[in-house]
Amino acid sequence: MIRVLLADDQRLFREALALLLSVQAEIDVVGEAADGAQAVELAARTSPDVVLMDLRMPVMDGVTATRRLRAAHPAVQVIALTTFDDDADVFPAIQAGAIGYLLKDASSQRLMEAIRAAVRGESVLEPGVAAKLVSRVAQLPPPVPAPLVAPLSGRELDVVRLLAGGRSNREIASALFLAEGTVKNHVTSALAKLGARDRTQAALRARELGLL
Repeated sequence: MIRVLLADDQRLFREALALLLSVQAEIDVVGEAADGAQAVELAARTSPDVVLMDLRMPVMDGVTATRRLRAAHPAVQVIALTTFDDDADVFPAIQAGAIGYLLKDASSQRLMEAIRAAVRGESVLEPGVAAKLVSRVAQLPPPVPAPLVAPLSGRELDVVRLLAGGRSNREIASALFLAEGTVKNHVTSALAKLGARDRTQAALRARELGLL
């Protein structure tokens, strides 16, 4: 079972999301929070695997809650939720430790893929959000990148370019005509060579190195 905590100040949306997830055999909704402070408190009590975190909440916003939650419970993955893909909190949320970023109008299938990916330690970003994230990084002063641990193979580079666009392992496998397990192996190898802890950091690192 995947233990999921919901954090959103809109009660109707929160209850609808809880109902949607409750029919999934693999999901156990362990709590609902109306603000970021409640989310941090409930996470300590319920030990969720994944927190679906709204970014705009009273008392404590989702970015602050994500930062505090990740510091106190590093094993808990946070998927940030927002209404607009041009939300100014996109970059801060990723910096705070969110592993994924979805729009609230995402399909139920996309949401489930994101939750499963988060449990596996994989980030899922909406394509529009991923593009804006890469664009934001491009505007930062150019860093002096550390050299790669080892050169990426041609196939690993193909995989990194697709994951930087927000593609899941399944989508990458379909695009490259590979088995999903093979893609997972390429991702693991690419992360190690890039010195990245997750897919989001790998995309940023690849951008720094001029690979995208």
